[in-house]
Amino acid sequence: MGKVAARMKVMPQSPEVDLDDLQDRLEDSLPEGAKINRVDRENVAFGLIALMPTVIVPDDAGGTEAIEEAFSGVEGVESVAVDEVGRI
Repeated sequence: MGKVAARMKVMPQSPEVDLDDLQDRLEDSLPEGAKINRVDRENVAFGLIALMPTVIVPDDAGGTEAIEEAFSGVEGVESVAVDEVGRI
């Protein structure tokens, strides 16, 4: 069984959201077997910065749906999208 790396784009609700705190809440929301490998930040517009976590999940975990649902339920998250997916 392999693993999948998914780079997600997590948009905060506003520029005032504390990104370090949001990153901690995203890590706490992960389903069992998933882990965040790294988190990049991307300037979007007008002071809004998106978090770009790369999440590693087992290949049999059903793709990125569980991660998207978990991240969407975190306070301060406006939207979640899959940016890239690849097997490792």
